Amino acid sequence: MNKMVGKQSVSFSDPPCILGAASICGPKEAEGPLADYFDIRSEDPTFGKDSWEEGESEMIRQAVELAIKKADKKKEEIRYIFAGDLLGQLIATTFGIKDLDIPVFGLYGACSTCGEGLSLASMTVAAGYADCVVAATSSHFGSAEKQFRFPLEYGNQRPLSATWTVTGSGAFVVGKAEPEEGAIQITGVTTGRIVDYGVKDSFNMGACMAPAAADVIYQNLKDFDRKPTYYDRIITGDLGKIGQKILFDLLKDNGIDISKQHMDCGIEIFDNEEQDTHSGGSGCGCSAITLAGYVLKQLRDGTWKRVLFVPTGALLSTVSYNEGQNIPGVAHAVIIERR
Repeated sequence: MNKMVGKQSVSFSDPPCILGAASICGPKEAEGPLADYFDIRSEDPTFGKDSWEEGESEMIRQAVELAIKKADKKKEEIRYIFAGDLLGQLIATTFGIKDLDIPVFGLYGACSTCGEGLSLASMTVAAGYADCVVAATSSHFGSAEKQFRFPLEYGNQRPLSATWTVTGSGAFVVGKAEPEEGAIQITGVTTGRIVDYGVKDSFNMGACMAPAAADVIYQNLKDFDRKPTYYDRIITGDLGKIGQKILFDLLKDNGIDISKQHMDCGIEIFDNEEQDTHSGGSGCGCSAITLAGYVLKQLRDGTWKRVLFVPTGALLSTVSYNEGQNIPGVAHAVIIERR
C-alpha cells in the first residue's frame, strides 16, 4: 500500500510512471549547453504572438499537447491537468490550456511549481483517482521581468547575484503503466515547508531559496533513512552558483555532504561565460525543461538509475516586495527512478 513516511514524505507501492514529457525553449536557451535535449527551440521569443504573455501561453499549450502525443495518449484520456506559472492569476497557464477542455488545478509554487505539480499528479494517480494526468509549468524572461522587476526597455544593470529567467515550458504525462524494465517511475515525494531566512533581495533568488532546498533534502534523507549516495543526482531547480554554495553550507551544518551528487538546473542550462547570465538560470521553466529534456534522457539511457528532483521557489509578489516584506522559499522533492 501507499504509505506516509516520516514527517513529510509519501512512498508509492505501485509507482506512477512518467509516460511522456515535452520541453520547449526560447532563443537564449537554444544557444545554451542543453539545447540539443529540448524538443522545440524557438527563434521567436513571442512564439508568433503579440506579447510576452501570449507567447508564454502558446508555449505551455504546445508543451502539453506534445507531451500527450509523446505518451501516445489522446487528450480525452487525461483526467486532470496540474499547472501553473509565475504570472498574476496564472494567466499564462489559463489562456494556454483553456481550449483543451481538460479539468485543471491551477498551482502556484513559484519556481518550485514543477515539483509541486509532479507531486500532486503522482499522488492522484497512485491513490486511484485518475489513470492519466498532466503536470505542466512555464516561465518567460520578458513576462517575468515585466511583472517582477523593470521593463526591458529600461535597460537596468543586473548584479552578479541575479539569475536569468528561463523562457521555457515543460509538461509531463503521469499515469499507470505495466511495470517493465526501463520505465521511469515516481516512487515517492517529500513535500517542502515554507522557510524564511529574512532575505529581501529580489536579485538574489539563490539566497532566498537555498534554505528551503536544504530543509526538504534533509527531510527526504531523514524520512527515508538514506544517505546522499543513494541518489545518482540530487537536482535543485535554480539556486545558481550563489545558492549552491549556501545549500552546501547549510547541509554540512547538519553533517550532510551532497557536493558529489548535486546538480543545479540553473547552473547547467546556460554557459555563464558565453551568455552572461551571472549566477545562472531561474524560473518555473528552468527545472521543468531540464528535467523533461536532459534528466529523463539520462534515466532512460541508464546513465543514472535514481535522482532526487528538487525544484526551488521564491515566494514573493510585487505587492509583498514593495511593502518591504521578506522573500520566503519553498522546495518540493520528487524521487524519480528507472525500473
